[in-house]
Amino acid sequence: QVKLVESGGGLVQAGGSLRLSCAASGSIVSINGMGWYRQAPGKLRELVARIPTGGSAIYADSVKDRFTISRDNAKNMVYLQMNSLKPEDTAVYYCKAGIFTWGKWDDYWGQGTQVTVSS
Repeated sequence: QVKLVESGGGLVQAGGSLRLSCAASGSIVSINGMGWYRQAPGKLRELVARIPTGGSAIYADSVKDRFTISRDNAKNMVYLQMNSLKPEDTAVYYCKAGIFTWGKWDDYWGQGTQVTVSS
């Protein structure tokens, strides 16, 4: 069984910073792309940032130059450093990873962590 667990969310004032972490555990053979998505109330879930196993990360235009995604392949973890936070960044943030386990690839999601930015 594979599980993704996010941590690091919370309440922060506008202009502040938070660092989200996501740990993948279980019967993992290999992990492909890892990413962060967010969903604000009444809105669709959207991509925030994604990082492949090798190569450059991609970011939503709304977070470029403010957020940085990174990963530690040895620990099966992905991080999201969020700086210069704005009230519009308020959302539940979800971690997603493409994981090879039990002979096949599947996408796995974490349970989400709330980020609230006050003005």
